[in-house]
Amino acid sequence: MFNILVDTCVWLDVAKDPEQRPLLSVLQELINQKEVRLIVPRIVLTEIARNKSRIVEESGRSMSSVLKRAKEAVEKFGKPEKRKEALELLNDVDHKLPTFGESVNASIGQVETLLASGSVVEISDSVKIRAAERAIDKRAPFHRQRNSIDDAILIEVYADEVAAGTRDRFAFVTHNVKDFSDPTGDNNAPHPDLAPLFTKTKSRYFIKLSETVQSLRSELVTGLMLEHEEWVEEPRQLSEIVEAIGEQIDKVWYNRHKIREERIADGTIQLVDKETFPVNDHERRPIQKDIWAGALKSAAKLEKRHGKGELGPWDDFEWGMINGKLSALRWVLGEDWDELYT
Repeated sequence: MFNILVDTCVWLDVAKDPEQRPLLSVLQELINQKEVRLIVPRIVLTEIARNKSRIVEESGRSMSSVLKRAKEAVEKFGKPEKRKEALELLNDVDHKLPTFGESVNASIGQVETLLASGSVVEISDSVKIRAAERAIDKRAPFHRQRNSIDDAILIEVYADEVAAGTRDRFAFVTHNVKDFSDPTGDNNAPHPDLAPLFTKTKSRYFIKLSETVQSLRSELVTGLMLEHEEWVEEPRQLSEIVEAIGEQIDKVWYNRHKIREERIADGTIQLVDKETFPVNDHERRPIQKDIWAGALKSAAKLEKRHGKGELGPWDDFEWGMINGKLSALRWVLGEDWDELYT
């Protein structure tokens, strides 16, 4: 059994990165197969619960703030010939931010499920006393003149677990290299004050959860990673949606134009020099000659842009699909349903 104690900062960092979700799925599978046991100090559960709402909020807010400043910089300093393209790319990223927030929520849910499946360790008085003694002696993680009592509690819980284990293997995983790693610069090595807790095989020190999992059984983990590799359907870029809306508008307008053309040909609609108001019968509303001339030019442009074969005629099903697409795409960008104006 591989017993892993993961620092709170690692869980929080992993939760903020949706690309780590396959790794979390693999870890859950290893737990289900009894290959891995998570050591979960009560203090970790408390910290996760306290910080999860902040993570979701800050993830979206920080990226939104960065994008806003980037847009302002592009508009102010960007070269005119490159400005439009750059702003479109930034708008595409901005459009995906809500999806990113949902992914962070899902990652946090995975983390909470993993922790719930682990072995929760209550913080004993002896652990608290040894953590306090570290503070008095200025031993890591108190060597930097800061309050590291939570970190000290974690390492003392880990020490108890290793001491109680016989044939099991153990790992301590942290991203907090300033408090736990060798201050001379080798982040992959523990601080000398903590070094007696770690060996080459039974008890190991890691600063990456992925390397921790990979060290278990590489062939098993590789297979599970392939099995749990997520296929994510990327949301459409904002520029793609806007372009698709434009295409559907062209088709709807052109179809309405051809209907008016037929009604002019059969005399249902009259061409007049000057339209009069109010209009009593919209089905037979006359069209000014200069406006119709402009409509003919617009129709010719659309025929050149799309080709006549892409502009109809449509049967009832196809026509319904085109209107449905236009309505749905506009709804995605915040308009009400059934907005089919052209």
